[in-house]
Amino acid sequence: MKLFYSPGACSLASDIVLHEAKLDASFIKVDLKSKKTEQGEDYAAINPKGYVPGLMLGDGDLLTENVAILLYLASMKPGLLPQEGMAKWHAIETLAFISTELHKAFRPFFDPSAPAASKQTAKETLAQRFGLLAKQLGDRELMVGDAFTVVDAYAFVMLRWAAKFEVTIPLKLTEYAARLEKRASVRAALTNEGLT
Repeated sequence: MKLFYSPGACSLASDIVLHEAKLDASFIKVDLKSKKTEQGEDYAAINPKGYVPGLMLGDGDLLTENVAILLYLASMKPGLLPQEGMAKWHAIETLAFISTELHKAFRPFFDPSAPAASKQTAKETLAQRFGLLAKQLGDRELMVGDAFTVVDAYAFVMLRWAAKFEVTIPLKLTEYAARLEKRASVRAALTNEGLT
């Protein structure tokens, strides 16, 4: 497998999961402005969507979209997602929430033409949504159940973004992110992307 990533982008979640699962993969950095890989390949020709992550499988099939890639990786290492009952569906529900309600709400911060008012509105929206995520975490150490899952990997990336863009989050989530950052897989992915 090959993971196409950009340092610190949402593809970091897949990077973390690949390290957590100890799956054999190569990592190819993409410059999202030029749409070139670090080897000079045209990334838009590899992935017409032009963004990361992209996961190239051994047979040349390309899988895109964070949720799809994370669920695919979890299917290879079932411990990375609850496998039955409502725990499974709540984990998928949380992935969808992170993708649609948190991830997409950061859009103004990645748009150089976004006015300050849009960024302030995004901060307020995100603070409210992170409050919901904190309620879901409750008193647990991890987001769904007692084991590290793909949900934790994706949540960690969003919490890094929150810190970067000075979004107010509950202390409970700050502590949760600090716990996640101590995991060997998270440290390995951060090192891999030059983020340490």
